[in-house]
Amino acid sequence: MDANNQPQMLPLRVMRNDKIADGIHILEFRDAGGQPLPEFSAGAHIAIQAPNGLLRKYSLCNDPAERNRYLVAIKREANGRGGSCNLIDNTKAGDELMVAPPVNDFGLPPRAQDFLFIAGGIGITPIMAMIREVLRQGKRFRLFYCSRSPEMTAFLDELSAPEFKNQVTIHYDQGDPARSLDLKPVLAERKNREHLYCCGPRPLMEAVRNMTDHWSSTAVHFEAFSEAETHKPTDKPFKLRLARSGEVLDVPTTKTILEILRDRGLEVPSSCETGTCGTCRTKLIAGEADHRDLVLAEHERADTVMICVSRAKSDEITIDR
Repeated sequence: MDANNQPQMLPLRVMRNDKIADGIHILEFRDAGGQPLPEFSAGAHIAIQAPNGLLRKYSLCNDPAERNRYLVAIKREANGRGGSCNLIDNTKAGDELMVAPPVNDFGLPPRAQDFLFIAGGIGITPIMAMIREVLRQGKRFRLFYCSRSPEMTAFLDELSAPEFKNQVTIHYDQGDPARSLDLKPVLAERKNREHLYCCGPRPLMEAVRNMTDHWSSTAVHFEAFSEAETHKPTDKPFKLRLARSGEVLDVPTTKTILEILRDRGLEVPSSCETGTCGTCRTKLIAGEADHRDLVLAEHERADTVMICVSRAKSDEITIDR
């Protein structure tokens, strides 16, 4: 969703707020008058305004064929900025919340027939909608779902059903990195022209990114729930040269390239702003980028930069703007 172009919010009724795993609740939204909701495709998210006013994005996890409801699974982030805890603790059936229509930065390619899903923790939510859509269309999938324990695993009963025995692998690591699932054999080769969709903690996605450099970059897709590490203590300011106009802009440690371009009044395509969707892909003409995205393959990094999260290693970079 482009922060400069917020969509019209919809008043929707909360039908339930149920705990489905330790620290995870599912919320169901419907139109109070029973009207159909704006349609969505697998991988889409909605933005919900919490009772405290914070606006937070959550992936839809129900079947996209359903037009009468939206389902989101929310993990309580005790160390977050208050949106998830406020929604879980202060929302009850019958309440009305403002919800933005669905947006999809993580959609499935319509022609693909085979899919490999890798989810970590609450990253299973968009994958659930994908599984429902893939099954309805008679396509094939494999799922590797990493969780800490059965008690903390959302949708455990559904994914443990006998019909998924040969398609779904659920791995518990008890929070110990040494017990993490070994994904190297899974990602060693791309089978049947599979498209890979990965959603979960940043370390999991970075590991998958590093193991899939031999895959086609158009077949590997990520979505981040946590914000990218756009600012680090070691960051330094740098100069941003715009090749078309010759203008040179200062990028301080507190702002991204995207924000600086917007401040200058330039219209720049963007969506996720976490370095995962690829919308802000920009040609890098000169200088060395400090890449912080999950989109670019290694061979693309010399001449491309994701301006929503990445910075510069050199004192100046030039981009095609």
